[in-house]
This record gives sequence, structure tokens and C-alpha cells, in this order.
Amino acid sequence: MSLVEIVAINGYIQNTYLAVYPDKLLLLDAGCRSDVIPILTYITDILQRPVTQLKAVLISHMHPDHAGGARLLQQKTGCQIMASAAAEHWYHGIKGRMQHIVDLALTYYVASRQGKSMTNLWYQPILKADKHLTDGEYVPGFEDWQVVSTPGHTNCDLSFWHQPSKQLYSGDLILKIKHKLVSPLVINFTQAYKASLAKVRALQADYVLLAHGGRVVIDDEAFATLMQVAPDTPRKMKLLTALKLKK
Repeated sequence: MSLVEIVAINGYIQNTYLAVYPDKLLLLDAGCRSDVIPILTYITDILQRPVTQLKAVLISHMHPDHAGGARLLQQKTGCQIMASAAAEHWYHGIKGRMQHIVDLALTYYVASRQGKSMTNLWYQPILKADKHLTDGEYVPGFEDWQVVSTPGHTNCDLSFWHQPSKQLYSGDLILKIKHKLVSPLVINFTQAYKASLAKVRALQADYVLLAHGGRVVIDDEAFATLMQVAPDTPRKMKLLTALKLKK
């Protein structure tokens, strides 16, 4: 059956998007751990559906506001978790665990800037997906969605393209801050990031769904500007910096 609508659910620091079908639901990223109850409440109270209609959660990358709620959502709904195979290794080892702490601290910093109170964001840094997604494949059970590999922010970033409605969910590839389109604060792989921008630009989406910024129209000129100002060297957040921001 065809897609009915894509709705945005306000999360702790981001928007989480729910693709609504007559008999099933697809979640584009899992939000933070604290977003699980609002997501389930939206399904039961607004849509008046059983939570078991949530069949899959697609993970764009492993940061707290994108993957933090995945395992808890699965426990409560029985949904499948789908992500890049590389996502399982993003927080691997001692350096990975340190980076996990940095990313949690950065999430709290963003929340404090938005006037949000502290909440429990902890989630397991190693996510075992039920299905590994690869570039160009169609999402099992939701074949109207295509996987688009868009690394740069991390090495495991995925975007999700709904060609019938010409809408793309881009995770953290692009943000809208104070009415301006910008690249994410952290870019680990600069050349891959620029290539990902070019790849998404070529799709000619009518709308791009931003985790940070909502549903936007991005024309060729805006993409050209993003590519022009994208950094040539990695932008990373170190532990001490993140902890200072948290204070």
C-alpha cells in the first residue's frame, strides 16, 4: 500500500520522522532514549494505532539523537532495526567508548542551548542491527524507500530516499540553524562529505527532511554554497572540549 504521509515528531534535540502507511509504520531514526515514549504515544494517541504496527526503524548513524532509542523501541514494539554494517563498529574499542561519551556530552550541550532539562540519554554504543543496509538497495518491507550512503559526518551515515514523493531524509548531512543551512559541527571525513552532498544534490528532491531543521527545499544554489564552504580538514570534538561545553 502507498505512503499516506510523513510526520515529524519533536524529539529531545531533533525531529524524528514517521512514515505512515494504511497498515504499517516506518521510523526514520530512533531519536534519543527519552524520545521513545513520545514516539509511542504519537502512534497510540494521535494515529490511534497499535505500537506493533511499527515494523522497522532505519538508523542513519550512531549518535545519541539518532540511535539512542532503537533498542528500547524494539523491546516495546518488536520492530526490526536496520542500519549500515559500519554502524556496529563506530563506537568499537576504547577510543570508540570515549567518543560515545563525547557524543553524549555534546547532545546535552545542544539540549542546554535549547533550554531543555537533563534526562537519561544512555544507550548501548554497540548496536546489533537485524538487517544491514547497503547503498542503493530498497528497504525490506518498504520497497518504496531506497538507501543512499552519505558518509562524512561519520563513516556509516545513511540517507533514505522516497522517490515516489521525491522526499529525502538526510540525517545529519545538512542542518538548518537560525534559518541558515549549514554542515554539521563534526565532519570526520571531508572528501566523503562533499561527495555525499553532490550525491544528494543529484537526486533533485522536492523536499529534504532534516533531523535538525525540519522539512526544507534545497535548490542547486544552496547545495553549491554548502559544498563551497564545507571544510577541507576534519572537524572533530575532543573529550575535554565536549565536557566543558556540557557545563
